[in-house]
Amino acid sequence: MNGLRTSERIINEVAQGMRGLDDAADWFSSLDEEGQDSVLREIVLYLIQVHVTAQDGRDGLARSGVKATMTPAVLIVREPILEQVGKIASLPPNEYLKAFRVLLSTFAVADTRRRETECRGTCSHAWHNLS
Repeated sequence: MNGLRTSERIINEVAQGMRGLDDAADWFSSLDEEGQDSVLREIVLYLIQVHVTAQDGRDGLARSGVKATMTPAVLIVREPILEQVGKIASLPPNEYLKAFRVLLSTFAVADTRRRETECRGTCSHAWHNLS
């Protein structure tokens, strides 16, 4: 498994179109509250690493399946984006699933952009070479 943790693999499989968001959401829902909190914070770290933009947030929201009026959706389209993703990861447990869908969809958009620019043809990141 390339030495990746389960969460790392699932997050990156979604980002690369190898796993559906609904499947990942089912996996996320099977975790206990502490595990879910940990995964949300992990995605925030990935969003920082890929230099997420507000446009990534808007595009990610469109893919997330979360209604635009829900708290994570309202936050992801605001700036500064890094402050907003931190707020989303700090929402109460009853918001975790929506937060997961919004953050992971946003990561998928941002990571795709990064793979197509900075990592194109020369990437040695294990998480970008899952197959």
